[in-house]
Formats: sequence, structure tokens, C-alpha cells
Amino acid sequence: MLLAYRLVRLIETHADRLAKGLLVKLQNCEKCAAFKKVPAQEFEQRVYEIYDHLGEWLLGKKEEDVARRYTEIGKRREAQGVPMSQLIYAIMLTREHLWDYLKHEANVEKPVEVFGELEVLELLDQFFDRAMYYATQGYETAHAARPEKELTHAGR
Repeated sequence: MLLAYRLVRLIETHADRLAKGLLVKLQNCEKCAAFKKVPAQEFEQRVYEIYDHLGEWLLGKKEEDVARRYTEIGKRREAQGVPMSQLIYAIMLTREHLWDYLKHEANVEKPVEVFGELEVLELLDQFFDRAMYYATQGYETAHAARPEKELTHAGR
């Protein structure tokens, strides 16, 4: 568990750099082209908040907290005109960016440490899977609440 704590602290300590790096990846990702509609500062700030408080999100927050946060994000992205597929891809990109960082920075040496790392990765998987679910749920809720007339015009 010591390694798991060390990995989480490593992420939290470098949250700003991680968020900026992810923003660059997102801006260059053709699968996330609609994110140009999302203010860069807003996206970077949301990602920073997750990375900066990762220990809380993985160990201290309840599923209701994740639900509340990502339902709101889903609603916001729907209102900004980001297709759901691109929202999900951006969450996947967030996870992949974090994994790449850990692979390069973790310096795991002992077999026992690998189990600690796997524990963190499992927690990360659970977190991001729930994030995708709740973001999708929020998106669908916002989409269903739009008047039919507005939906017809948005499709043009």
C-alpha cells in the first residue's frame, strides 16, 4: 500500500503538469475535435482538480460524489455540443495520459511494489469507468431535457 500512496502523491504533486499535458493531447486529438467548443481553461481546470485530489477520489469519495461530478460534466458537454463519443474518448484519454505518466515516473523496482501499483491501477480503472458511466448519464439527461425543436436545429 506504501507504493500506492507514493503513486497517488506523485500524481497529485504533478497535477498541473499532467493537466497541461493532457490539454495539449486533447487539442491535437482528431477524435476529440468538438472539444474546441470547450474553453481550454475550463477543461484544464477540471482535469487538474481530479489529478490534484486523486487520493480523495480513489480512497475517500463515495460513488455518489463521482456520480454528482460526472453527471454535471456530461450535462455541460452536451450543452456545449460535444458528441457523447468524444466525451467518452476524452475520459479515456485522461486515463491513458495518467497511465503513461506512471509508467515513466513510478520507478517500480521490487515485485512486491508491483502489487501496490496494480492496486492503484485497479482503483483508477474503477474511477474512470464510473466517470464514463455518470458523464454519459448526465449527457443523456441533458439531451432528453432539450426541446424537440432545439434538437432538430442542433442536428443541422
